[in-house]
Amino acid sequence: MLEVVVHQNQVDKALKALKRQMTKEGLLKELKRRRFYEKPSVKKKRKQKEAKKKRKSAQRRGHG
Repeated sequence: MLEVVVHQNQVDKALKALKRQMTKEGLLKELKRRRFYEKPSVKKKRKQKEAKKKRKSAQRRGHG
């Protein structure tokens, strides 16, 4: 669970920190994905595409 503490009424700063945490956790991407139903075949293709992208990225960094 994400938690952000607001110090001295600095709501803008806290909101920015919350958005940063949500991005880091991948929640924004998850929310966007769940807005509409995704057929199982489309879901499978997307996951394969993401895995390929991850492998390619890891290979570029020298972990593969």
